[in-house]
Amino acid sequence: MDFETFHQAYPRMLRSLIEEPAYRNAPRGYASREQLGVRFRLARADQRVPLVPARRLNIVFNFAEALWYLAGRDDLDFIAYYAPSIRKYSADGRRLTGTAYGRALFGASEGRPDQWPAVVETLREDPDSKRAVIQIFRGEELQVAGNPDVSCTLGLQFLLREGALHGVGFMRANDVYRGMTSDVFSFTFLQEMLARELGVPLGSYVHQVGSLHLYDPDHVRALEVLADPAADEPPARDFPSMPEGDNWPYVREVLAVEEQLRTGRHRLAADPRTHGLPEYWTQVLVLFEIHRRIRSKEHVGEERLALLWPLYRRLVEERWPSISPAPAPVPVAG
Repeated sequence: MDFETFHQAYPRMLRSLIEEPAYRNAPRGYASREQLGVRFRLARADQRVPLVPARRLNIVFNFAEALWYLAGRDDLDFIAYYAPSIRKYSADGRRLTGTAYGRALFGASEGRPDQWPAVVETLREDPDSKRAVIQIFRGEELQVAGNPDVSCTLGLQFLLREGALHGVGFMRANDVYRGMTSDVFSFTFLQEMLARELGVPLGSYVHQVGSLHLYDPDHVRALEVLADPAADEPPARDFPSMPEGDNWPYVREVLAVEEQLRTGRHRLAADPRTHGLPEYWTQVLVLFEIHRRIRSKEHVGEERLALLWPLYRRLVEERWPSISPAPAPVPVAG
C-alpha cells in the first residue's frame, strides 16, 4: 500500500488488524491479532507522525530514541529517563541489547563495525549501490535463554535513486499500536540525517514487517484512535524538515545539552537560541527542557510552551494535558 504520509498509513494499519486479522495467537502468552508480510510505502518520509489526538503521541520520546540511536548508546540511563517502562526489557538492569539499535550503527568501540560510516562511503563511491545496508538483528540474540530484548528490526537499507535517498526498514515483528509509531519515526529520522549528510533530497520510505500484530490490551485504544475525526482528516501542518547540510555538529551539541538537562546540571535559558543551533534543533532542546520540568514536577508555564512550534506544542499538550495553562476567568458583570 502506498501513502503520502504516515498520518495516512497509521489508521489504515490499525483498521486492517482490527477488521481483517489473519491469525489470533499468543506468543509468550500475549494474546494478539496478526497479519504476515505487511508492507507500506510513504512518499514523504519526513511526514513521520500520526497527528491524531487520541493517540497521545510522545514526541519527546520519539526524538530521544532517535538521538539515542545516533549516540550509539545502549544504556538505560539515557532512554529509560524518557520511557521508564523500558527497563523491564533489560536483562542486567543497566543496558539493552536488542532494542539498542545504536550499537549496530556505531560499534567500533566494542569491536564491532561502524556501519553508518560504511553506508556513507558506499553511497558516495557508488550511488547505484544496493549494498548500503545496516544489519541490526544478530543471530546470537536467539541463543540467550529467556532473552527479554530480541531486536524487532532486522535491518535498514538505503538506496540512492534518481538523486534522492530512499529507505527500507525490514522488521521481523512490529506492534502496530505502540512500536510502529516509534520505529517509523526513528528510521525515517535516520534516513533524513543520512540524506542531509550526503547532500541529496529525501526520497520515500518503505516499511516491511514479517509479523504485524495488535495486542489485545491495546484493542480499545486502537478503536479510540480510529474514532477520532482527525484520523480521517489531513493534518493542518507538515512535520518540520531538518536543516540542509551535515547535521552531525548539531546532533552532538543537542546530545551534550540533553545530558546536562537529564542529569540536573543545566536548565535551558529563557532564550534557548543562545546555544547557537538552527531552530529545528533548538526546538528539540525546548522539548527536552519541558520534559525535564514535567518529570521533576516543576511548573512548565506559558512562556515555555510559547517557545514551541505550534505542531510540537499541540503534541505536548495532547500527551500531558495538565500542563496547559488554565483559561483566564470570565469577569462576572454586576
